[in-house]
Parts: sequence; structure tokens; C-alpha cells
Amino acid sequence: MDKSWLNIRNRVDQRYRDGVEGFLNWTFSQPGVNTMIRCPCKGCMNTVFKLKNDVRGDLLKKGFWDSYKVWDLHGEVLARVENSNVTHRDEVEDDSTEDDDITGMIHDACGYTNVENNTNSSEGNEEPNIHATKFYKLLKDAQTELYPGCTKVSKLSFIVKLLHLKCLNHWSNKSMDELLIFFKEVLPNGSFVPTSFYEAKKVLRDLGLGYTKIDACQNDCILYWRDYANAQSCPKCGKSRWKSQEHKGKKVAHKVLRHFPIKPRLQRLYMAKETSKKMRWHKEDNIDDGVMRHPSDSIEWKSFNEHHPTFSDELRNVRLGLASDGFQPYGNMSTNHSIWPVILVTYNLPPWDCMKSSYFMMTLLIPGPKSPGNDIDVYLQPMIEELKELWDGVETYDAHSKYNFLMRVALMWMINDFPAYGDLSGWSTKGKLAFPCCHKDTQSISLRNKLCYMGHRRFLPTNHPWRRNRVLFDGKVEIGVAPSPLTGDEALIQLQNLGNVSFGK
Repeated sequence: MDKSWLNIRNRVDQRYRDGVEGFLNWTFSQPGVNTMIRCPCKGCMNTVFKLKNDVRGDLLKKGFWDSYKVWDLHGEVLARVENSNVTHRDEVEDDSTEDDDITGMIHDACGYTNVENNTNSSEGNEEPNIHATKFYKLLKDAQTELYPGCTKVSKLSFIVKLLHLKCLNHWSNKSMDELLIFFKEVLPNGSFVPTSFYEAKKVLRDLGLGYTKIDACQNDCILYWRDYANAQSCPKCGKSRWKSQEHKGKKVAHKVLRHFPIKPRLQRLYMAKETSKKMRWHKEDNIDDGVMRHPSDSIEWKSFNEHHPTFSDELRNVRLGLASDGFQPYGNMSTNHSIWPVILVTYNLPPWDCMKSSYFMMTLLIPGPKSPGNDIDVYLQPMIEELKELWDGVETYDAHSKYNFLMRVALMWMINDFPAYGDLSGWSTKGKLAFPCCHKDTQSISLRNKLCYMGHRRFLPTNHPWRRNRVLFDGKVEIGVAPSPLTGDEALIQLQNLGNVSFGK
């Protein structure tokens, strides 16, 4: 069946309308179809059954769902089965196919599923920057034979498998160095075996699997970072940086923060043509028809565009959301242990991709055993510093346009429950003034050591009958006016009046 009409963006075009009509006629001619089918528009995405006229209206108004390539829910089952059989037969006949999927591992590590090697750019296009060049070199290593004539193991897969065995069997670094030297001696000349464990680890860092360890005070006072990088004890509480016992002659810190850099992972989203195109979806493919289907349809997004026009003019600039909460890592709820990951979500992507786990980016892993509480500010410092750098911009290679551009990043929203909201914002979510929307005008009373929050009738219209009802509420008539939420400027003025503040403590 002809599907070329799906690429027509102008839904008023007669060719698109004819394509829709042909699709409907073909679908309703399938055996077993009565009066309703799944609606494949961008809004319904095959989740709602509708009549023929309703489906036609949705496809003309909202467009056909881009990710629905094989129409298996509308009768194209045979084509899908035949294609899968051919693919399977080709795989069986091709004995040279590798058992591992090292290229897929690279894709998963970078947060996408398809990439094309663009190191040979065409005439008139810019060369990839240093970060993109390093990434494409990894893809080349994944196809390079370990030694001349080796068809089973590539240069990259050999290193990854060997390091995996080291972790599983607890090999020491010294034994790993000796093993690599032995491999270098017995394998043919021209092999790509690394000479040491250090050289092998550098490959993992290029894959984006590395992270930075930052020691922390056991009382969550400071990070041993920047000015305190060489400190041996906390300058605030006086506690030692190290545990009393040593591990194989090395000092062990009480707490260690894991920081996963944001910048290289965002850059790699633009190193794949397919993903780079998806990062423009919020501007190029989203339909502004008053329906809320993506964060770009929200008032906050549009208000941000008005206040920062230079940021919004570049549609490839990234909008992020942040989420954090504690979890029990050991699966034993009787053990009181809490670790806090800090996750970033990329909102440039289409709604069916931006909430997939493969696109989530963990940027911090805050150690336990207790919740950091208000001291989480101490642990957020590396991430905040990196976000400030990204707000100014970082050079990034766009594989879709084959040009470098200055990518800027903004943190738009925070996603968390109410207790975590109190930790991340600094606003107390306990006590007499617990509600941010009412701030200093929060109405609360104490009943047997429990705080009850009243005054909710203030938000009703002035002529609402519940305002005058004494029986159902606290025996009073409500004549108050709903408090106005603080604006950003008002919140900053209140913070300035606090004077010198030590974050966290």
C-alpha cells in the first residue's frame, strides 16, 4: 500500500486527503471490521475506537501518528509476519553476524536506538566537533576486527567483555594488567588489545559510562570539592573525611557522591540523525490547537519564550525537568536506608519518547543511609554549576543538519512529591505555614497536637453558598479573599532580607 502521503505535512493538500480516504476504505474492507476501528491520529495513537467519520476528522485535524509505521492493528499483519520471517532467515544464513550487539549497547548508553556514522560529511557541511568525532570513533571501533582475520570479536566488544569478566570474578587490577600483556604476546601482530587496565577503562569513559566521585562530609555539611578538595576534615563540624579503617592501604571516605555529567549526554542526543530530528518536535511537528498534549503547549513554556526570545529562537535548545526522591536499594523495607537519585527529563522530545526510561538521565546519586533533607542543597552543587554553564551554551554537532551550533539548556520544572518539594525548594512543608500557595497567609489550627489547615473556602467565588454555611464547616462564615501566590521577584526580595544564609544547615 502507498504510504507516501504520510510525509505530506499540509493536511489540506488533496494528496493527503486522498491518502486518508484510501486508508479508511482499505481498513474498513478488512474481514472482521464492523463500524469502529482504532483511531491512528496523533492524539488517540490507536488507544480509542471511533467511527469512520470521526477517524477521518481526527486524521485531517491532528495528523497521522508518526511512529505507527506498520499498520498491524488495521490489517497489515501478513506483511509484518513475512518481513520478520525474511529477516530471521537472513540472520540464520549469515554466519558472520556477531552474537553480541555492541553497537546497540553504544546506542543504549547514549539514550537512543538508531544512529548513522556521519564522520564523512558531504561537501558544504561542517566537520563534527571533538565530542562527536570521539563518539563516531567508538562506532568505528565496534566494527574493527580485534586482529587481522578475526570475525567474531571486534576491538570494542573484546574490551567490554573482558572488563565485564573482571567485575564478575573480582579480578584485581594487577591480574588484569598481566592478562592483557599475555594477550598482547600471543595474539597476532597488529592486534588492538590494550596494554593495561587503565587503557581499557578509558574506552568506557568514552562510552559515557564513567562518572565522577566526590567525597562528602558524613554530616552533610560540605562536599570535598573545589576549595575543600584537599581538606582532611570538615571545616564546619570538624569530623574526619575518612573512616577509621583502611581498605587495602587506601583511605575510604564516609560518603561519596556520584556525579554523572549532563553535557556529553545531551550532546550525544544530537549525534544521531533520528534523535536530532526528534529534538525539534516541540516546534516543528507539534500542533498548537489549544489542546494540552505536550509541555510546549503550557502557559509556562510560552511565557518562558516571551521572556527569553534569544533562547526560544533556537529550537534545538534543550528544556529539562528534574525529579528526585528517595528509595530503598536493598529490597528490605525493614532496613532504614535511603538513596536519592536526581533524574533529568528532556522535554524537546515527542510525548511518546520524553517519558521513556531510555531518555532519562541520572545526573546525581546521593548516598545514604539517611535522607539528605534540607542538606540536599550541598549535593546539588555540581549539577547546578553544570546547568549554569549549559545556560551560557556549549558547542554541539547536529547530525541532522551536519552543522555545529551553540546548544543552551534551561531547567523548566521540578517533579516530586510534597515532602521532596520541601527539600528541593527550601520551603517548609511542615508546620503552621506549610502551603506555598498561601505562604504567610496559611490558616492552621492545632487539634490534639495535629495541625489542621483551614481557609480553603477563601478560594470559592464570593457568592458561593458554602461560604455562608456554618454547619458543614467550622461554624463561621468565610469572608476572606484568596491569597495571591508569590511572584518570582517577591520571593527574591524575601530571600534578600534573610542576609547571609548557609545553604543546607
